[in-house]
Amino acid sequence: MSAAPRSPEPPELSELSELSGPAPILTATALRKVYAGTPALDGADFAIAAGETVAVMGPSGSGKSTLLHCLAGIVPADAGTVTYAGRDLAALSDGERSALRRREFGFVFQFGQLVPELTCVENVALPLRLTGLGRRDAERAARPWLERLEVDDVTHKRPGEISGGQGQRVAVARALATTPRVVFADEPTGALDSLNGERVMELLTAAAQDSGAAVVLVTHEARVAAYADREVVVRDGRTRSLEPAGR
Repeated sequence: MSAAPRSPEPPELSELSELSGPAPILTATALRKVYAGTPALDGADFAIAAGETVAVMGPSGSGKSTLLHCLAGIVPADAGTVTYAGRDLAALSDGERSALRRREFGFVFQFGQLVPELTCVENVALPLRLTGLGRRDAERAARPWLERLEVDDVTHKRPGEISGGQGQRVAVARALATTPRVVFADEPTGALDSLNGERVMELLTAAAQDSGAAVVLVTHEARVAAYADREVVVRDGRTRSLEPAGR
């Protein structure tokens, strides 16, 4: 990599673009976010291409979850820009950002956050229902994802009747059901043992790769980051790209 930047981008963002190869689908430049006078992000840059998995790593309180929330348009940055598919998220209305999260973004959280009153197939169908699909069609579209994530045997069970590993696979199926272009996974294996965590990561990355989705993976575990194509470290609110992670 040349020492001189090839474009007016900040050096960190130029490095990320070189590593990812194809043009990024989601970028962030010079993000700053302050909570109660303390910067959570202080000039953070990020870029990810379609079909790429990037692990965002860093110690607790480093700003990695804040970065994810800004990238997903959940919280606005105080300064800097987030661009998705050529659109500045800050220029979109609240309704447009909500529609974007429903249709083009998928989310996996540490504890799954499944709706306890719904069966597993109803949970996976939920984001499809929110896009306007009828119940029968939504559940029909959800079932192949339960099969893909190897939890079709819990289709009609409720979250309280299944294991944590099964629940997290259902959560991954739900995140992928709308065939999103970007999946945001915030500590997706944090509540699982190592065996279940590794299987969830294998299934998540394989399914996302097959569908061409980009995956922003927030984790503090090196064994989880090893499933990513490369790593970005967040420290003191700033980002630094590492060489591609080994699988």
